[in-house]
Amino acid sequence: MPSSRSRRPDVGDLFDKFQPLIDQREALLSTGLTDPFNLVMEKVISPTVAICSGRKTILLGTYNYMGMTFDPDVIAAGKQALDDFGSGTTGSRVLNGTYSPHKDCEAALREFYAMDHAMVFSTGYQANLGIISTIAGKDDYIVLDIDSHASIYDGCALGNANIVPFRHNDVEALEKRLKRIPEGAGKLVILEGVYSMLGDIAPLKEMVAVSKAAGAMVLVDEAHSMGFIGPHGRGVAEAQGVIDDCDFIIGTFSKSVGTVGGFCVSNHPKFEIMRLVCRPYVFTASLPPSVVATAATSIRKLMHGADKRTHLWENSKKLHAGLKALGFTLGTETSQSAIIAVIMPDLEQGAMMWEALLNEGLYVNLARPPATPANMTLLRCSLCAEHSSEQVDQILGMFAAAGRATGIIA
Repeated sequence: MPSSRSRRPDVGDLFDKFQPLIDQREALLSTGLTDPFNLVMEKVISPTVAICSGRKTILLGTYNYMGMTFDPDVIAAGKQALDDFGSGTTGSRVLNGTYSPHKDCEAALREFYAMDHAMVFSTGYQANLGIISTIAGKDDYIVLDIDSHASIYDGCALGNANIVPFRHNDVEALEKRLKRIPEGAGKLVILEGVYSMLGDIAPLKEMVAVSKAAGAMVLVDEAHSMGFIGPHGRGVAEAQGVIDDCDFIIGTFSKSVGTVGGFCVSNHPKFEIMRLVCRPYVFTASLPPSVVATAATSIRKLMHGADKRTHLWENSKKLHAGLKALGFTLGTETSQSAIIAVIMPDLEQGAMMWEALLNEGLYVNLARPPATPANMTLLRCSLCAEHSSEQVDQILGMFAAAGRATGIIA
């Protein structure tokens, strides 16, 4: 008998569509390069240092912007919740999955944003998936930046709304798209505060004004700006003075908050009905109590994180200026966020540079097409408020050595 694993030659393999990527990956690894998408951290020492492949390594690709992962109060809150409530809920929020730590976490979010409503999801991806697909459906229109995150596009697809993309950060293009939408149709404009690949910020002040003038609701994803940007760390919308004009703010716990989970905050008077109609919320088990306890503690501490925010800005400006002076091509002309993108000539040279940095003792993210805008290959650096000024000097030295060794810079 033929093996159960054999396949008739006339039967299509559902994996065939991935063959170009399989071939590209195999060609890359056949050169002997370390797999840049399969790094293992054997031990994490602090928010900025880990042991990778047996070597002490500076972490510059973790999104741990405010360095909360090792905060003693955060860790203590998680341990206490683990003792008090066990390891998990085994249920949805609308059934047995709401414990007091979940309600406290939502209270912390309402305090942080000074908003009326907060809803916690099991991941940030799920927050976008759930909120977008629920509020904008068939016959509604979603106008979004073409460089929007995958979770935003997937939320649009799940809700079956009409998708109208516009050129990245182009206010005029947004206004033109809004004018083409049929009168009386439901309209949702989706923007991001900081775009995660290049680290550039959106002109939210102008974009929110244009959206409101057209009668659209506005959702802003502040995943990469919460905790860091704005006087109170509420994000780009706060920094640009338009947070009160935003109908929905989406965020994640996996960046500045330092754990895992997602959320949406809003002042909309009917928002609470989302708990009964949002399928990714209703049909997913809730976060473990220890996770939401750490999140609540972290969020409340971020409310008083002005000194950390100041230091992180200093780190960002110093690293951006230093890399530019070395001759690297960067994603933005000036430092705009905690993300600094170093543009590579192509994937092969990007992978060589990534490995050279790892050999120097530095971990960054290698990002490749199609995830990147304009089919760029880039090394994405995400700074942390716990990086010392001396570590930033070390990082610049590592980039200089790796860049010259690979020929990326002269």
